Amino acid sequence: MTWQLIKDAILGKEQDFTRLSLKTAIFILAIPMILEMMMESAFAVVDIFFVAKLGEYAIATVGLTESVIVLTYAIGFGISMAATALISRRFGEKEYEEAGTATFQLLLVGGVISVILGVGGWVFAPDLLRLMGAEEQVVASGTNYARIVFAGNTAIMLLFLINGAFRGAGQAHHAMRSLWIANGLNIVLDPIFIFGIGSWDGFGLDGAAIATTLGRSIGVVYQLYHLFNGKHRLRILLQNVQVKWQTVQKIIDLSIGGMGQFLIDSMSWVALTRMNAEFGSAALAGYTIAFRVLIFTILPAWGLSGAAATLVGQNLGAKKIRRAEQAVWLTTRYNVIFMASVTGIYILFSNQLAGFFTDLEEVKGVAAQGLWVIALGYVFFAVGMVLTQAFNGAGDTKTPAWINTGVLLGMEVPLAYFLAFPMGLKYLGIFIAIAFCHSFHALVSLYFFRKGKWKTQVV
Repeated sequence: MTWQLIKDAILGKEQDFTRLSLKTAIFILAIPMILEMMMESAFAVVDIFFVAKLGEYAIATVGLTESVIVLTYAIGFGISMAATALISRRFGEKEYEEAGTATFQLLLVGGVISVILGVGGWVFAPDLLRLMGAEEQVVASGTNYARIVFAGNTAIMLLFLINGAFRGAGQAHHAMRSLWIANGLNIVLDPIFIFGIGSWDGFGLDGAAIATTLGRSIGVVYQLYHLFNGKHRLRILLQNVQVKWQTVQKIIDLSIGGMGQFLIDSMSWVALTRMNAEFGSAALAGYTIAFRVLIFTILPAWGLSGAAATLVGQNLGAKKIRRAEQAVWLTTRYNVIFMASVTGIYILFSNQLAGFFTDLEEVKGVAAQGLWVIALGYVFFAVGMVLTQAFNGAGDTKTPAWINTGVLLGMEVPLAYFLAFPMGLKYLGIFIAIAFCHSFHALVSLYFFRKGKWKTQVV
C-alpha cells in the first residue's frame, strides 16, 4: 500500500484532494514537494561547494548577489502564492477551465515583470554590489556573475509561478520534475563550466551563473510543455489564451501579500548580510556557508508545509472548512517531527559540516557557530512554516506579510544590530537574533491562525 502511494505521488496520478483521506493526501502531496525542495537544497549546497573552491571573494560575490536578486525571488514567490491560492480554489470548485485561464494570466504578469527586472539588474549590477558593501575586488570579480544571474531572472520567475500553479492543482509531481531537471543539470554543469574540462579552463565564477541559468531555463521548457499539451486537468488551451483584467487584478492583489512576505523577510536578510559584511569577507563567507547548509533541511520542510497550502485551498473551494483546518494541524505535527530530528545533527556536527565546505579556519568557525545557534529554533520554525503556507493557500497572503513586518523587520534587525555592535557579539549576535525572532514569529502566526479570519477569505 505504501509503495503504491509513493508510486502514485511520484508518477503523478491525479487525485481529488477534497475527498481523499487527509493522511494519504498529505503523503501524496508531500513526497514530490519534499523531493523537489531536496533537489533545490542540494543545488544550494553543491553550488556553494564548487564556488568555495574559488576563494572567499567568490563566496562573498554569491552571497551579495543573492541578497540583491531576492527582489526577483520576492516577486516570483508572491505570484507563486497567488497561483497556488487561485488554482487550488478553482480545483476545489471543479472549475478546471477557469484554472487554465488564470494560469495564462499568471504567465503574462510574471513574464512582463521579469523582463523589466532583468534589464535593470544587468545595467546596475556593479552599483548594486557596492551598495551591499562589497569590497572593490569582489565588485571586479563578480560583476559578470551578477549580470548573468540578473539576465536569467525570467527563468527564476517562471519556475516559481508555474510550480505554484502545479501545486495548487495537486500536480506536485510536475513541480518536482521541473526542479529536478533544472537543478540536476546545474549540478552536472557547475564543475564543468567553472573549472573546465580537458584543455578548456572553463569560465570560473561566471560558469556557476551560466550553469544555473541554463538549467533553470530547460526546467521552464518542461513546465510549459506540460501546461500546453492538454493532457492534464491544469492546461492552457486556445480558449484560455485571452487577457482577463479582473483575474490580473486578483493576481496582483494576492501577489502583493506574498511579495510583502518575501520582501520583508529578504530585507531583514539583506540587513543582516550587510551587518555581517562589516566583519570582513571571512565572516561573510562563513555566514553564506551556514545558510546554504541550513537550507538543506529548511527547504524540504517547506516542501512538506506546501501540502497544507494545497489542501487548505482545495478544501475551502469545496466548502469543507473543518477538513482544511484538520489538514493544517496534521501537517504541522509531521513537520515538527522532521525538524526536531535534524536539530541534534546540526548541534552535534556543526564543525564537521562546515569543514566539508572550507578548510579556512576563520570561515569554518563562523559557519559552525551559525549552524548550531540557528538550529536551536528549528522546532518553532516548523510550526511557522506550515501556518504561513496555510494562510497563503487560503488566499490570506497579507496576514503573514504583516507578521513578517512586525517580527522580522521590526524586531529581528534592531535586535541583531544591538547584539552584534553595542553588545560586541559580532556575527554571534546576528545568529542569536535569527533563532529567537523566527521562533517568536511562529507563536505570533499561531495566534492569528486560531482567530480564523483565513477561513472566510474570498479568492
